[in-house]
Amino acid sequence: MHSLRTVRLRIGAVLGVVVALLTAGTLTAVTAQAAAGCGVTYTVTAQWSGGFTANVNVTNTGDPINGWRLAWTFPSGQQVTQAWNTTVTSSGAQVTAANTSWNTAIATNATVSFGFNGSWTSANTAPASFTLNGFTCTGGGTGPSPSPSPSPSPSPSPSPSPSPSPRPGDAMATVAAMRPGWNLGNTLDAIPDETAWGNPLTTQAMLRHVRSQGYKSIRIPITWSNHHGPAPAYTIDAAWLNRVRQIVDWSLAEGLYVLINLHHDSWQWINTYPADSTTVTNRYIALWRQIAGTFRDSSPKLLFESINEPQFTGTSGDDQNYQVLNTLNTEFVRLVRQTGGANATRVLVLPTLYTNGDQGRLDALRSTFDSLRDPNLAATVHFYGWWPFSVNIAGGTRYDSNVEQDLIGTFDRVRDTFVSRGIPVIIGEWALLNWDHTRPGIIERGEFLKFLEAVGYHARVRNLTTMVWDAGQFLNRATLQWRDQGVFDMMKASWTTRSGTASTDQVYVPHSGTIPGQTLTLNLNGTTFQGLRQGTTNLVQGTDYTVSGTSLTLTSAALTRLAGNRAYGVNATIEARFSQGVPWQISIISSDPPSQAAATGTTSSFVIPTQFRGDQLATMEAKYADGSPAGPANWTPYKQFWDHFQPDYSANTITLKPDFFAEVNDGRVTLTFHFWSGRQLTYSITKSGTTVTGATT
Repeated sequence: MHSLRTVRLRIGAVLGVVVALLTAGTLTAVTAQAAAGCGVTYTVTAQWSGGFTANVNVTNTGDPINGWRLAWTFPSGQQVTQAWNTTVTSSGAQVTAANTSWNTAIATNATVSFGFNGSWTSANTAPASFTLNGFTCTGGGTGPSPSPSPSPSPSPSPSPSPSPSPRPGDAMATVAAMRPGWNLGNTLDAIPDETAWGNPLTTQAMLRHVRSQGYKSIRIPITWSNHHGPAPAYTIDAAWLNRVRQIVDWSLAEGLYVLINLHHDSWQWINTYPADSTTVTNRYIALWRQIAGTFRDSSPKLLFESINEPQFTGTSGDDQNYQVLNTLNTEFVRLVRQTGGANATRVLVLPTLYTNGDQGRLDALRSTFDSLRDPNLAATVHFYGWWPFSVNIAGGTRYDSNVEQDLIGTFDRVRDTFVSRGIPVIIGEWALLNWDHTRPGIIERGEFLKFLEAVGYHARVRNLTTMVWDAGQFLNRATLQWRDQGVFDMMKASWTTRSGTASTDQVYVPHSGTIPGQTLTLNLNGTTFQGLRQGTTNLVQGTDYTVSGTSLTLTSAALTRLAGNRAYGVNATIEARFSQGVPWQISIISSDPPSQAAATGTTSSFVIPTQFRGDQLATMEAKYADGSPAGPANWTPYKQFWDHFQPDYSANTITLKPDFFAEVNDGRVTLTFHFWSGRQLTYSITKSGTTVTGATT
């Protein structure tokens, strides 16, 4: 992401279910001069409602094999839905997994690995036995000893020379093991240095804390532009490279998978490729050759990502953009593989154009994968949700069907284009663009919680690995505390289960007078409603609330008691509890209708006096006298929260920003302020040059 915008998980329901099956059976020699033997480790690495991911390691303890078929029967009727590093055929519960073109041979005492996603209904019992090429696996072999001639398996010490055809690892299993992931945003990618964008220096204690919170991987965005010398060598500053290596090594030492990249280089100089392809290519190759050389022998838990959010200027359109990106991604894979060592099979991550999830972008990257035919690659896209909701413009204040369908559509396209074909996917960044602790109120908290819950679920069931973008808006790195514990709790719960929510997390009651009962709609998300609680006290069904289907009604008596003295603002918080996941908090808020007063000012500073009286602003409309939208984004009357208008509850004001007036014509504009209680206020402003006057209507 362009982290100048200050803010910016699939995680399977990892159960840690590991079943090692070394079952006894009858061992028979293939011929008088050959012996067979094998051991199988079958591991369920993730499981969720109706689905699971499994990894299978097959060790050949007999004579060398050239061509293999592993067969088993699912005792609970499970089905394989997709597989990687193998070709699977099924007949009912009977399954056969065969070698691919690149893993035909298994030397004596060598192991081949593959994985698959499967479905289950009543149970997910592990297979009881396996046969390899017709022989039951026992974990050991008998018969003639293996030939003392050199083993055809790769040497355990990687050759420094490049491998012309990288030995396949298990990219799908690697990426699955990375979920959930976290971004060290606005740090090594900051310009010009690590602390320039407000974050403290990274410490190993901070990385340890991230790991302790349940994260399995860390993406370390790195901008290299300001930290290397001139052409032709483009030598990376030794101090900068050592600092990068230190943070990478700390992360690996904490047990985290690590992903590093070229980050803001994408728009600083890589984007000029069409006009100066030679210079960009030389610089790109020089940097990646040095980075790859530095980490040549690092753990395979370190991954490389070619470019962050690639984009190009001066092209003729997407077709040329796709060609340029294909060239750079292909060059990246070629040069990293040439450096040898662990880089010969290291998982390399390739982005779509703009790291966008539209189908055209996905298809173009899929073509690159098809041409490279490298089993150790992963794809990456970013996801910041439906844009109007992500920034609060065009009335996008709620997690509604637009937001959900955008999420589902994106994740379905990514799954169908890559994951279903055995190519793992990393959602390398995700969040909402304008969720930020420094700009509160842009995104309503409960609506954000619904988004978090949905992203976790929809990514998890599609086998997508997510890495949340955290530029400091989630984790306070100075104190190592979550800025909003409830937000993190919802995010973490989504890694393994679903949580129930409701149509709102706010119930507004009048500051005085009779308080009527109010009804909310429960979003059960596969859970069952268990009841309401305030602190440690359970509310009484039938007296304090009633439930009919998904309708939850809080009674007048309960709301009157909870509102207490009815001071403006939040009077009480209750929790709706469900059969799983985190409780849904509901705030009981006392308020009166807001009011405003006349004002004068200029286009550079215009402030509307506003008595909020316990209410909170959701959005603002602006229209000319003829009803057409006024101000920026003139395709919608609803303006962008904070960029165009900003409430200040402590000062009792709403400020109209210069960016709003920059695109407002002289004359009268009617503003409509929408509040979360459902109330509205209309206000009229008149602009004449740089002078602005305002009055209530």
